Amino acid sequence: MKGLVPRSVHPTVQLLMLLGLAVAGLCLASLLALLLANGLYGISMAQFGALAAAPERAAHGWAALMLYQGLSLAGVGAGALLLPRLLGQSVASYFAPRRLGAAWWPVAAGLVIICSVPFLSALVAWNAGAHFPAFLHDFELWSREKEDQAAGLTRFLTDFNTPGRLLVGLIVIAIVPAVAEELVFRGGVQRCLVQWFGSRHVGIWLAAAIFSAIHVQFFGFVPRFVLGLVLGYLYEWSGNILVSMAAHFTQNAFQLILLYLAQGKQLPTSLDPDSTQPLPWAAVLVSAVLTAGLLYWLHQRWAGRTEVAAPV
Repeated sequence: MKGLVPRSVHPTVQLLMLLGLAVAGLCLASLLALLLANGLYGISMAQFGALAAAPERAAHGWAALMLYQGLSLAGVGAGALLLPRLLGQSVASYFAPRRLGAAWWPVAAGLVIICSVPFLSALVAWNAGAHFPAFLHDFELWSREKEDQAAGLTRFLTDFNTPGRLLVGLIVIAIVPAVAEELVFRGGVQRCLVQWFGSRHVGIWLAAAIFSAIHVQFFGFVPRFVLGLVLGYLYEWSGNILVSMAAHFTQNAFQLILLYLAQGKQLPTSLDPDSTQPLPWAAVLVSAVLTAGLLYWLHQRWAGRTEVAAPV
């Protein structure tokens, strides 16, 4: 397959290409979302700008924002899918250089995420209560204000008062980000950084830092960074993007289902998904040990595998 640029192009150029394609996909998909919101709900582009600040005031605010979020992120993923084509490679060989060896691979990746939940809750609690140095006090105040605004919007979007809303939430907040973000950050950014620095670990850690920083939530940076590390190593060890996608989907879907159950009063108050309080330390310790054990076992199972994905 012949591409528009040589396959041997430097990883930095590939990163720039990925950035350009992702931004282009975002812009086009966002424009489509705005046009659809206008046609379906009568929300003009000018009105859409104020919608995020007070979505509850619009009759179709929830649906319009879900439409925008889902399409815009899908556009980013679609842009990433074009990168291997420009390089003259198949999508499968670029993002999944090894075949999916068995159906249990993505299942095991999801199990890693579920086991890590108590451990990550401790990181969430610690990071939420962290303080910046005195000379960054104004920046800390600004960051907390922005995160409070984002948290309010998140609470609005995750108000699942019907099973239908939960289904939409699972598609927009779990499936679409799992596919799009993994294509960009693990399949694109991490792959290029590993090639650039000639080190799997450097590439994974840098990609995880970028993955966390791009969300612009400084008081959730550490747990998201650790999640990025887990996703990065799952992808690097397995060699198949479907594995990290499955883990990413599990992370998002598990939280949404817990929220839905909590909103229906089907969970004990001690398991409030919106809380930043950590679970008991015994659970945190067991979680850390189980997660590390599972990751080690998967690494041993995947080490040395050489199956190559079929071109498409």
